Amino acid sequence: MSNQNTRRKKQKLTPESQFRCTLDQCSKSKDLSAAITLYESSSNPTLTLNNLNSLLYICSEALSNSNTRQSAIDFGFKLFRNHSNENLKPNEATLTAVSRLAAANGDGDYAFDLAKSVMKQCAAPKLRTFTPALNCFCGAGAADRAYEVEEHVVSAGLQLEEPELAALLKVSVETGREDKVYEYLHKLRRTVRGVEESTMAIIESWFRKEKAADVGLVSLDKEQIKESVAKNGGGWHGLGWLGKGEWVLQKTNVASDGTCPACREQLVCVDTNRAETDKFAQSIASLAMEREHQPNFKEFKEWLEQHSEYETLVDGANIGLYQQNFAQGGFSITQQLDAVVKEVHRKTEKQPLVVLHRKRVLSLLEDASKRELIDEWMDQGVLYETPFGSNDDWYWLYAAVKLKCLLVTNDEMRDHIFELLGSNFFSRWKERHQVRYTFIKGTLKLIMPPSYSVIIQESGKGSWHVPLAGEISDESSRTWLCATRSGSNES
Repeated sequence: MSNQNTRRKKQKLTPESQFRCTLDQCSKSKDLSAAITLYESSSNPTLTLNNLNSLLYICSEALSNSNTRQSAIDFGFKLFRNHSNENLKPNEATLTAVSRLAAANGDGDYAFDLAKSVMKQCAAPKLRTFTPALNCFCGAGAADRAYEVEEHVVSAGLQLEEPELAALLKVSVETGREDKVYEYLHKLRRTVRGVEESTMAIIESWFRKEKAADVGLVSLDKEQIKESVAKNGGGWHGLGWLGKGEWVLQKTNVASDGTCPACREQLVCVDTNRAETDKFAQSIASLAMEREHQPNFKEFKEWLEQHSEYETLVDGANIGLYQQNFAQGGFSITQQLDAVVKEVHRKTEKQPLVVLHRKRVLSLLEDASKRELIDEWMDQGVLYETPFGSNDDWYWLYAAVKLKCLLVTNDEMRDHIFELLGSNFFSRWKERHQVRYTFIKGTLKLIMPPSYSVIIQESGKGSWHVPLAGEISDESSRTWLCATRSGSNES
């Protein structure tokens, strides 16, 4: 009975519905031959935009097969020519698919024109819109044209990812553009943590070139280098190739303290740069003052200007409530919060600043056994009470950023208030500044930031360390490329 019902449904399909149904099957199986047969046998070759895009998608997917490549190119262009004048306004998917066909045909100029036309004819372009032209120019060694594509990508508000940066790096290496090689190494550093093996091979090929040995600044003021490294947050200076001479390449594993066994240089935990950090602090303050009716946060900002000696901020509520029964009002100030304050003081020889809401402080003061500790913290300048109507998260986060402090908290900082600040920068800032903690059988353990960042690093001596991507259980087993000049350790 079910087979009869299926046959009846098929019989009721209109020619257009039957065409669409068969086309969907061709698209799922990526069957170019079946799609061509379907199109050419159709009594009504007028297509909807959706059908045209499906056919072009099948063509672009067939480009990777050498047996179907030319057929896909010819059929795809035929479709685009025959149907571009049928009141079909091409969208991003249409133009991207045709751009892929053009690039596969070696016509990077046409692929680029199609990508640029997306902004004129339809919605905002995507990175995939420009990738065909970019790869075509890179593959043909047309470095300047590839750089031109990159400029359009940036102007469209898009960001290149590792495959595109690797292609640009490769064409720069092949054409001996040392300034561009330097530029794309830094763009990779900002974009990825570890690089893929194919990208690592491109980087190695540069350092092995004779040209790489010849380029570089023979001498540069050491204080200028030091200042630039500090300004950029450590891990890079961005001043250009330092030194001269052949590069020594070694694959190695970095020690847990950040020492490279190959060259004995110290890798660092890379911080955010000064400009980014100042902008970040300003954003936090603006959002806080925007959401608070009273001038409480403004007063805190002014107070912090006069009390900028703190090196560690403590999220009091997060620690006091850790593993406590919140429903029963549990808050551990003596066993947990005080333990953190004392351990921070022991490690840094400086008192931290504990941020705690006034409502919580008043509640603690009602308990005679805790009042003495609160009074002691107030006398020593350890405690800052956030006023009623305020969100204490704003206070400890702003202070930690503004003072470039460590921040003791297990808060994942995923709330909407943190999302407003931008995830990319925020994750980098947290890696360098957040101190996590745990209590095992009542004993405190502070989990400090890592001793070094798994990210491309450029030292003040001009050497480079590049980590290989990949999930590993122990960082000491990660492969790094160490590239140093001959005799750089004596420079």
